Amino acid sequence: MPTDRPLLPHSALHATHAGVWIASPDGDVRSLGRGEAISAAAETPTIVLNAPMTGQRLGYPELSGLDLLELFAFVHPARFCVPTPLGMARALGMAPETLPDEDAAFLLLEMAQHLLKTLEWEGWEERYGAHASAHALFRLRWPWAGLVTDRIDAPEKPERWLFSRLPEWEEEAPRPAPLTRTVDEDTALERLDALAGQGAERREGQQAYVRAASHAFDPPRGEGRPQMLLAEAGTGIGKTLGYLAPASLWASEAQGTVWISTYTKALQRQLDRETERVFPDAAERREKVVIRKGRENYLCLLNLEDALQGGFAGRPAILAQLVARWAMYSKDGDMVGGDLPGWLPTLFRRAGSTALTDRRGECVYAGCPHYRKCFIERAARASEHADIVIANHALVMILAERRRGEEGALRRIVFDEGHHLFDAADSTFAAALTGQEAIELRRWIIGPEGRHRGRRRGLAARLMDVASYDDAGGEAIQAAADAAEMLPGGDWLRRIAEGIPMGPVEALLAAVRGTVYARADAQDAGYGLETEAAELDGTLIAAAGDAAAALERILRPLATLRQRLEAVLTDAPDWLDSQARARIEGAINGLTFRNQMLAAWISLLARMGGPADPDFVDWLAVDRIEGREYDIGLHRHWLDPTKPLAETVIKPADGLIVTSATLKGSEEWDAAEMRAGAQHLDFAPSLFEAKSPFDYGANSEVLIVTDIKRGDIAALAGAYAKLIEAAGGGTLGLFTAIARLKAVHARIADRLAREGLPLYSQHVDPIDTGTLIDIFRDDPHASLLGTDALRDGVDVPGESLRLAVMEGVPWPRPTVLHAARKLAQGGNAYVDRVVRARLAQAFGRLIRRKDDVGMFVLLSAATPSRLLTAFPEATPVSRVPLDEAVARVRTRLSSVTEMRQEEPQPTESE
Repeated sequence: MPTDRPLLPHSALHATHAGVWIASPDGDVRSLGRGEAISAAAETPTIVLNAPMTGQRLGYPELSGLDLLELFAFVHPARFCVPTPLGMARALGMAPETLPDEDAAFLLLEMAQHLLKTLEWEGWEERYGAHASAHALFRLRWPWAGLVTDRIDAPEKPERWLFSRLPEWEEEAPRPAPLTRTVDEDTALERLDALAGQGAERREGQQAYVRAASHAFDPPRGEGRPQMLLAEAGTGIGKTLGYLAPASLWASEAQGTVWISTYTKALQRQLDRETERVFPDAAERREKVVIRKGRENYLCLLNLEDALQGGFAGRPAILAQLVARWAMYSKDGDMVGGDLPGWLPTLFRRAGSTALTDRRGECVYAGCPHYRKCFIERAARASEHADIVIANHALVMILAERRRGEEGALRRIVFDEGHHLFDAADSTFAAALTGQEAIELRRWIIGPEGRHRGRRRGLAARLMDVASYDDAGGEAIQAAADAAEMLPGGDWLRRIAEGIPMGPVEALLAAVRGTVYARADAQDAGYGLETEAAELDGTLIAAAGDAAAALERILRPLATLRQRLEAVLTDAPDWLDSQARARIEGAINGLTFRNQMLAAWISLLARMGGPADPDFVDWLAVDRIEGREYDIGLHRHWLDPTKPLAETVIKPADGLIVTSATLKGSEEWDAAEMRAGAQHLDFAPSLFEAKSPFDYGANSEVLIVTDIKRGDIAALAGAYAKLIEAAGGGTLGLFTAIARLKAVHARIADRLAREGLPLYSQHVDPIDTGTLIDIFRDDPHASLLGTDALRDGVDVPGESLRLAVMEGVPWPRPTVLHAARKLAQGGNAYVDRVVRARLAQAFGRLIRRKDDVGMFVLLSAATPSRLLTAFPEATPVSRVPLDEAVARVRTRLSSVTEMRQEEPQPTESE
């Protein structure tokens, strides 16, 4: 479809750290200062791409205008687009080979014209529903609405609304227990060859991996003794296909489900793509492969309906309309890591999208008019009959614990990114009695209070029919609501800060706050504070006792209500149809979770003032951001969270694979067994190791810079700037503190941009982390700064990531929990294991393909030599001053960049 010269009566504004450019409707482009740009944008509607980002570049965060990303989301819902001028141009099939900043403003005009002309094109694939949506947006005064409605003809026949157009899921009989089948090694290797395709390289390490993985699908050794394989497969072995080959065979022959669990959403997306090899037919793949996430990831149709019917106003209402457009074309309704553009919610700043998901457990299940079309319920039911379910560690642990010994138990599990299993278990099996958690429980029981808007309902409203049918159940609901009045309510933080807490739980939180501040060090100012739950004074101990008694008064009626609901299901009264049954089953699940949470809180409070429990670590905390308090509470973690992991996940299973490229790293196998919980079993797991086939000695190098003084922000910023310039971009900068990240970014972003090297950053740029990675991957001249979230799970192959720079050794924060584990697991040897794992994960971002070349720079002269075993054996390591490091980076990476400009990039995944 040809693109004519722009005819829109609007200018387009493009701002970077290097400058600001504006293109007029007649095509003239000129640079201008920030002040003039702000004035121009304020006077007339101006076309921009990513208004929050543009506003930040101008120093005017409230900038608004005709945002091209919003128009793209309307015209092409559920379609991927990197949110940069070049990225959008590629998505529209009109990308130039290069795009200097001064040409980007005019490109914005061309892309706006292209998108608007698409609305008139007969072949526009996303036309359905656009007419009604455009007029709804017009009534909301969406800036693009006038230009859009003029170009969309009314449909010949009335179009069905989203809620009537979505297909309904159907009830199916429970899947029988899987058959007892084994996976033959040779057959698995044949499946591997088929998945890899003709002409694929035969890799010995991958074939050995398939042989080992096949036996994880043998029958279990006995009760509580599953087949368990710990497998370290270095980058480039091809472990994904290595376990998909036997897993898909077993699932087909045994008629069972294999759960593949990841730690990051990036790997979930990669796995989804890889299963196209297993099930090339799209229809079959939809039936056989399901991505399963927690409820809070999916669009709630009832929340959306409320938003569309007046629950949202202003900009949030526009977001709701665009989300509705997306929902009509979405694959599975996944708003977090699915096909909803990650950048879309960030365009609406404070509006966000969390109110459109089920984040607070307010689901009414079968009581919802959209229950039969619910994305969440569809995914849950599809996963029960799928061959492959792709999920995350936390969800797999929760479901395994909930279904233990029941139908649908998780029998075959592959934990990819297994080096994170310990951390995932640590979060999943922890308990936290905090103000935020307590107020959510109050709202779940009582319902909305005061001026609270929305459709949230308390127990009484959700279970009205049960209360009228069963007197004991109705009395339990009322007793729980009365007892919940003792939980924190609105403005609880203000009351505690002013010394006027209301109720026993607020009094406890006030005592916690006082204790934490009394014990905190002065240097902690501005950040979260914590202290051990030991040697507590009488005031806090007494408050803990009163709070425990209040929580018990809530727990007792909730436990009774759960029993009454189970009795109603057993008695099956006349009004108990399938929808009512599903609603009561959902309520039972919600009650089970909250009863367990209350029991954990009461157990935690019972420990206050008594002897320490050797299995747990307890502490008090005040959570703050830049000095502003946002939560207060008591925390309990398992000293070794793999104990509950072994009992609730591993032992009930029939077979498990725990795999990673850095499962044991430079340690012995006992370290991997400790991370995976194998030390709590009465048998030894099978072990497998395959080294990476990559030539790290030839293709990588580690440089430790010796002349950057610790704490010298100016020197640190200068080092980052020089290294990024020497590499020509393509740099991932990793920080251990957000404050230093922000300080370095502020000093070097403009300087690098003037050299044509854009710099993006977590905690600075108003956009989600996943989108920042997409932008970084898309532009080989771009660099990205970040913290822990970027140290692992980032797959950016090729020249887009050729240099990784760490500001210092990633020592663990000296928290109460860390101190307890250090004491229990070998002192400094434990700390070194943690640090080596972090270094290995960070280094692992560099070499993702066999022809990748990368350098790793550590800006810390005080790096102990004992930590250097974190890097692959053949990797050269040198201690050099900054100038030499810069020279080496320039010499090695500039030649690689020039060479690759003429070569196509490999696409073969790990």
